[in-house]
Amino acid sequence: MPPPSSSLVPRIKVQLKLAIARLRMVQKRDEALAKAQRRAMAQLLEQGKIDSARIRVENIIRSDIATELHEILELYCELLLARAGLLEASPTCDPGLEEAVKSIVYAAPKTEIKELQAVRGLLAEKFGKEFVLVAMENSDGKVSERVVRKLSVDPPREELVQGYLEEIAKAYGVDWPPGRLRAEREAEELGEPPGYVEDGEGGGGGQTGKGLEGEDKVTEVTEELSKATPPRTFGPASPLHVNPPSASTENPHPKVTLNHVELTPTMKPAAAARKPVEKKASISDGVPDVDELAKRFAALKR
Repeated sequence: MPPPSSSLVPRIKVQLKLAIARLRMVQKRDEALAKAQRRAMAQLLEQGKIDSARIRVENIIRSDIATELHEILELYCELLLARAGLLEASPTCDPGLEEAVKSIVYAAPKTEIKELQAVRGLLAEKFGKEFVLVAMENSDGKVSERVVRKLSVDPPREELVQGYLEEIAKAYGVDWPPGRLRAEREAEELGEPPGYVEDGEGGGGGQTGKGLEGEDKVTEVTEELSKATPPRTFGPASPLHVNPPSASTENPHPKVTLNHVELTPTMKPAAAARKPVEKKASISDGVPDVDELAKRFAALKR
């Protein structure tokens, strides 16, 4: 006679906690191994053994896919643990838990995590053999698509292999593809594009004789005004700092963009968001005359 479902829930909770701890430990182990593998891969690229690197990098990709799968399963275990009350509420699987339960049942036999397989066995006891068969075949499509993709045995795509090799070379300072470092240095030397400065040359409308004669005076008064008022750069810089997302098998080249423009370490967001000025304004268009500036400066000194 099978045990009542209410007595299974405490056992499921215990195994879920053990599975979460095991999944985290395996992820840390795999991350340490991946660093050593990437270092060896960078040495192959530096020695020019490109064909060997392309073959061996597939092991790194498979290891990263397994790590990403473990992260997903860890989240599902935490979800079941947080919603353990729904497991006790009904002998059938609650719709809010169906994806997590079926994904664990589907993936557990294909992993090395024994605690996860114990969770699968308890879930099979609770929901029945037919429920497990449906989950294993994914006949109702309830298993997470990401879990199904991570467990696929298809070889990695060529663009993914190329992306991994480029990121590894970049991380370890290897000049691959040849000429990449020189291109990056040239891009850094160019730096941020210059801003648009208002001047009195061209752009429609010439200057009057009075404006030309009083240019030195305008400069002098403007300098005095800048001393009397805080500059635009006054105060601390913005604390906002955006890091690109971590690289993954689904996104080997993570980027940060603003207004469809990629942000690089040498470019500020303001430079990316700046729109080009079609017409340069002359000094006589937006700047008051000398007498008005003198009056404003006198009012500031009062």
